[in-house]
Amino acid sequence: MAVASPIRQRWLIGGLLVLTAVTGLIDAVSYLRLGHVFVANMTGNVVFVGFALAPGSGLSALASGVAVAGFVVGSLLGGVGARRLEHRRRHWLCTMFGGQAVVLAVVAILVSVTTAPGLVVTAPLAICFGLQSATVRRLGVPDLSTTVLTMTLTTLVAELVLGPVARGRQGQRLGAVVCMLAGAAAGALLLQVSVALVIGVAAALVAVVAAVFGRGPAPDPA
Repeated sequence: MAVASPIRQRWLIGGLLVLTAVTGLIDAVSYLRLGHVFVANMTGNVVFVGFALAPGSGLSALASGVAVAGFVVGSLLGGVGARRLEHRRRHWLCTMFGGQAVVLAVVAILVSVTTAPGLVVTAPLAICFGLQSATVRRLGVPDLSTTVLTMTLTTLVAELVLGPVARGRQGQRLGAVVCMLAGAAAGALLLQVSVALVIGVAAALVAVVAAVFGRGPAPDPA
C-alpha cells in the first residue's frame, strides 16, 4: 500500500520530476565516463552483462554487475528506511533523500580530488539510485518512478486512443520524459567541464528535493 505524500500534489510531482532529471544527469556520467554502465537503469545493465559475454564487445560484465549489486543494496536500504520511518513521513523522506544528497556530494568531492577507479564511483552512485527508486516506489505515484521510462512511454502513447479520462496524467508522463532527456543532455554537456561538477549539481538538486519534502506545504484537509 502506497504511503500518502506529506506535501501537496503539485509539490510532490515537481520533486519527483527533479529526481527524474537527476537520473538523466548521473546516467550521463556513468555511461559516458564510467565504462558504458548505467547506475539507475538496471534493465540496461542486465542486457550489458549479456553483451559482455561476446568477445570484443568492449563492455564490462564486472562494471554492470557492480552497478546491479549497488542498486540492490540501495533498494534494500530504501526498504528498511521506509519500514522504520514512514510513519513520520516528512522525516522519512528527508532522511532518504538527504542521505542520497550527502552520498552524491561525497562522491563529487572524491572525484574532484582523486583519480578513483570507475568501480569505486559506480558502486555508491548505484546505491543512491536504488535508494531513490525504492523510496519513490513506496510513494506510489503512477508513471513517475524517476529512474525508468519504459512504462511511462508506453502509457503516454497507448492511452492517446483511450479517451480524455485515461489522459488525465499525460502531462506528468510527458514531463518525466522531458526531464530525463534534459538531465541527460545537461549531464553530457557539463561533462565537458568535469565529472565532479555533474555529480555536484545532482547532489544539490536532490538536497533541494529533500528540503521540499521537509518544508513543503501540507495537503489541504480532506
